[in-house]
Amino acid sequence: MCIKMARCTSSHLALAAVLGLTFAGTSALAQTARSNDVKSAAQPATGAEPVEDDLHNRQTDGIGTIIVSAAGLNELDVLAGTSVLEIADIQRDAVTGQLGDLLTKIPGVSATSFAPGSSRPVLRGQQGERVRVLVDGVGTADVSNTSVDHATSIDPITVERIEVLRGPAVLLYGSQAIGGAVNVIDKRIPTRMPDHDIHIDALAGVDSAANMRTGAASLDVALSSNLVAHVDGSWRKADDFEIGGFQLAPDLRADLLADAAEEEEEGELGEAAELREAANRRGTVPNSAMESWTVNAGLGLILGESTFGASLGWYDTDYGVPTRPGAGHHHHGEEGEEEGGEEEGEELVTIGLQQFRADFKGNVYLGEGAFERLKLRFGYSDYTHTEFEGAEVGTVFDSTSLEARAELVQNGGGVLRGSSGVQFLHRDFFAEGAEAYVPPNLTDQLAVFTLQEFGTGPIQIEAAARGEFTKVEAQTLGIERDFDTFSGALGVVYAGVPGIRIGINGSRAERAPSAEELFSNGPHIATQAFEIGDANLRTENAWGLEAYARGSVGDGTFSLTAFKQWFGNYIFLEETGGEEDDLPVFQYLQQDADFFGIEADFNYPLIDTDGFRLLTDLRASYVEAELADGTAVPRIPPLSLLGALEAQTGAFDVRGEVQWFDGQDRVTTFETPTDSFTLVNALIAWRPLVDNQNVTLQVAADNIFDVNGRRHASFTKDFVPLVGRNFRASIRMSF
Repeated sequence: MCIKMARCTSSHLALAAVLGLTFAGTSALAQTARSNDVKSAAQPATGAEPVEDDLHNRQTDGIGTIIVSAAGLNELDVLAGTSVLEIADIQRDAVTGQLGDLLTKIPGVSATSFAPGSSRPVLRGQQGERVRVLVDGVGTADVSNTSVDHATSIDPITVERIEVLRGPAVLLYGSQAIGGAVNVIDKRIPTRMPDHDIHIDALAGVDSAANMRTGAASLDVALSSNLVAHVDGSWRKADDFEIGGFQLAPDLRADLLADAAEEEEEGELGEAAELREAANRRGTVPNSAMESWTVNAGLGLILGESTFGASLGWYDTDYGVPTRPGAGHHHHGEEGEEEGGEEEGEELVTIGLQQFRADFKGNVYLGEGAFERLKLRFGYSDYTHTEFEGAEVGTVFDSTSLEARAELVQNGGGVLRGSSGVQFLHRDFFAEGAEAYVPPNLTDQLAVFTLQEFGTGPIQIEAAARGEFTKVEAQTLGIERDFDTFSGALGVVYAGVPGIRIGINGSRAERAPSAEELFSNGPHIATQAFEIGDANLRTENAWGLEAYARGSVGDGTFSLTAFKQWFGNYIFLEETGGEEDDLPVFQYLQQDADFFGIEADFNYPLIDTDGFRLLTDLRASYVEAELADGTAVPRIPPLSLLGALEAQTGAFDVRGEVQWFDGQDRVTTFETPTDSFTLVNALIAWRPLVDNQNVTLQVAADNIFDVNGRRHASFTKDFVPLVGRNFRASIRMSF
């Protein structure tokens, strides 16, 4: 949807420019690749996992497998908190279909869990503008960073792997990754020839808690000896989800029951009955249903050791925004509105989201000189997000963006290894409607960066630096802010002990305030808050120190990281206690803050024979954060522990796990504490085909004891608990 004709024209011109660069670049770079005349080695099928005919080669999870896309480096040690999820992990842990909920078993990761249709990753207590979600190195170009009710435009079941970078990933991907980044590697642009002329991947599943039905499939076809076509699609539909008790948290429920008693004393029996009904609502969360579908198509050209490709994609989702029982919508100060969740006169809020993407990717082999490769990445997005009140359109958010990245990778034969590059981002944001709480704005960002690794002996050094120049302009307000930021990191690693890496990293990172933090001023229907920005916000900065050890002990693997960050001018959204348009006021504030945390995981085979393995899997996360005035930073996840046993044979895996979340009582003003809870899960995976281990049938039971759990990082935790007891079944195929 285009809101203004001028903006549509601008969008189409930008798209034309991207496509022009795509085809011009492909043609020119193809000539370069031909001149190198390098033969391509045989590659695995696109999107396929290696056939796992050796039990001992099978990974139990993605945490011990560091395959992060950091060009030119042997290992990305300058970011100690690095994890990778592969296709099998995605099948095992994909519950709601949202990226945030998929990653919550990784140490240091939580989720916003706003609703089943919208859940974004929380890394080391950081969320929103400090966590960047990427598609193969460039932004998703949605508006999920602006508010917790905005979904991320990625369906995890169509991806190949997910890289989770905890810590100052700003050095790689921009200042919006000052707290970390999640890099999703999908298969839209083929980068290798399939083993056979046709390769198919498919995944389908159902669950009981939301009656969810989901399916995805991809097809790769070798059109010639060096040209591959790809197409994929996915569909997911779920009803209102079931929970393990009351919808409201105990404190909020007690408040409603007290209000009901007061109404009854005053003779308002109808009002009292409505409040009691809202307080006693249990079993399901109304208006939490969702439906989404995607379709993507791409072409990949493989010329020797060089690859080029382009893709087009469409993402479409509709999902409900749960309303707090007992709280009516009073967005415009209208009289006569009734309290009580979904009482007469109150319209349900739903969100419709659509995104069109165009992408280009080039990886050019440059030969044996100083630089081995030139890596190019372009992404264009036209995004529309509509908030509905019943059948009526409330507010429309429209965003077009263009991001480009070019990176020169050094030849790794010498002592110095790494890459350097430039990155450009342009975003044109426009909102229209009664609750367009963010004015139209433009963001332009240009960056130069380098990431280097020194040494071949037991002591190695990594260094990274990034300079960034950002302009944020609100045209209707006549305000323009310019920010020049510099970030750098230095890490030392000792690899003298066989199989173990021990290191320490120091960093200094800076982040420019976003347009939402600067210019917000108005009611936001989906979050039921009146949000106020501050056009005078200063650059946020953070000094960081990180110590880690990871590697192998006998047949086991381990990772232990401790970190500390000292933020200056930390920007946070906090409830003020005021009220505007019958909504609580939330304001972007700024002061210094300190973060400290520990992350750990340990995997060890208790039994390891030719045909059977019994593995233990232990994980832990802890983060605490305090503002300079001694109060807590809002929405910080509590201590969490996970313990699991997994039995593996050639055909079967059986896993049982317990995940415990401590209560969080260190809260800021107007923030409510969260009780502790424990989730018990189990699954069985069966690989029925001896000659194709990539066909897997799985049945799982999540939250077996139907616990009513709440994520403290969630904006809606007091009235949107986690999914109750849930039985899942799925099948994954690759052939």
